[in-house]
Amino acid sequence: MNIADLRQNYAMHTLSEHEVSADPVAQFRLWFQEALNSQLPEPNAFTLATASADGKPSARTVLLKEFNDRGFVFYTNYSSRKGDELNDNPHAAILFTWLELQRQIRIEGAVEKVSEAESFEYFQSRPRESQVGAWASPQSTLIDGRQVLETNQAKIETQFAGAPVLPLPPFWGGYRLKPVWFEFWQGRESRLHDRVIYDLTPEGWKTGRLAP
Repeated sequence: MNIADLRQNYAMHTLSEHEVSADPVAQFRLWFQEALNSQLPEPNAFTLATASADGKPSARTVLLKEFNDRGFVFYTNYSSRKGDELNDNPHAAILFTWLELQRQIRIEGAVEKVSEAESFEYFQSRPRESQVGAWASPQSTLIDGRQVLETNQAKIETQFAGAPVLPLPPFWGGYRLKPVWFEFWQGRESRLHDRVIYDLTPEGWKTGRLAP
């Protein structure tokens, strides 16, 4: 197999800067609903790109848990690599890729922690086993083997035996990306893809088109 020969023609949809919503969050909501209606696997999964204080990038897949005019929310261990990088450099980029719809959305902005009350409310809504997992995993640290996680899990189960829900770990919570830039990408024929951007200016959101 020659990887260079892998090709797919894109011709499902079109996207015009003259037809999109004036509000990028409303446009995101429209596309996200179409992803849900298409029953895509994990439509709320996105790639989160962060960078260290000296500019070294890293990326990983996380899950969107809320979005509105205030921003896009995800949850994690504050002591993880992404948490450390967001502490040192509170800016990030996120990427939703929906290959089945020949679409992707890029969003960039500053990142801040959500309130402890918001983190607590979401944490309490999680399945109990996920709550235990959050307590048990020293995320992003080097461990000697899976037995470490299983031992931690057993300790947490014993510590909170009988409790229907667990308290919020002090090292765990949410982040909100406050967008300043969006790109909506729609695959088109001949690789002449549609790329509509939104740029936040002092006067509000401005739309434009980028060459593919």
